[in-house]
Amino acid sequence: MKKPVCVTVTGAAGQISYSLIFRIASGEMLGPDQPLILKLLEIKPALGALRGVKMELEDSAFPLLQDITCTDNAEIAFKDSDIALLVGARPRGKGMERKDLLEANANIFSSQGKAINEVAARKIKILVVGNPANTNALIVANNAPSIDQKQITAMTRLDHNRSLTQLAQKIDRPIAQIKRVIIWGNHSSTQYPDLHHCLVGGTPALPLIDNEWYVNQMIPSVQQRGASIIKARGASSAASASNAAIMHMQSWLHGSKDGDWVSMGVVSDGSYGIEKGLVYSFPCTCADGDWNIVKNLEINMFSRQKMAATETELIEERDAVAHLFT
Repeated sequence: MKKPVCVTVTGAAGQISYSLIFRIASGEMLGPDQPLILKLLEIKPALGALRGVKMELEDSAFPLLQDITCTDNAEIAFKDSDIALLVGARPRGKGMERKDLLEANANIFSSQGKAINEVAARKIKILVVGNPANTNALIVANNAPSIDQKQITAMTRLDHNRSLTQLAQKIDRPIAQIKRVIIWGNHSSTQYPDLHHCLVGGTPALPLIDNEWYVNQMIPSVQQRGASIIKARGASSAASASNAAIMHMQSWLHGSKDGDWVSMGVVSDGSYGIEKGLVYSFPCTCADGDWNIVKNLEINMFSRQKMAATETELIEERDAVAHLFT
């Protein structure tokens, strides 16, 4: 039997994690023959609910799940962790300004970054799901200096998936035929869903749609999809977010498929003129447990303006929390 992989999930009693943890325990993320240990982190007031989650995991009798730890102590949760899904984050409260939300989450993710730096496995793979995901990932990276920054990513796969579906529905083609969608930038309303390199059945996608729909309907719809779901169901998009987290990790661990690209928030190396060090969503390919940014794509003026706008927002976010960088 393989050595078990230690997986840490934060905010483990929350809605997204409730959709996520059972799929991890089943082997869907790591593979059908990979044993695992779950370490579940919550704040103290939620430990009772977390015990209930643990009971359900036990009652599911997952053959691959070897042990479960529930804790409110970050050092216990991240001890020897091979994979960390940072889901828990402070939600935006009534009357809370964006800078207040940034500050509240910056404190959470700086302390988690420090714990990861001290006790996690040196080759840990980290996915930040909790919003603002890009800047939270940047905070983790700056508080975990002994961890290679390539091992810290933010989730824009949900936006990528939303773009795939909107295009597929518009042109009445299966999602499986669509490749090379890109999400550039921040997981926020400034993100840029780019179809200029997208292929449908091997041919360019843009001639299949009219520009007015793309610019004035699809892009804003993807940017505002989270808010639309909250308005429709009275709660955030938990199930689709957990699905995107699984898909992000599957690609990273097992490779992207058939020459396709995946959108990942990663630390910028300066590609496409994006400021180095920002956690920015780029088109990536994955192989052998690693990711690489797709290079040398032709960028037109429309795309350049959209990419710069979301970069500006990320710079503003970074500067607002820079005092919490080590």
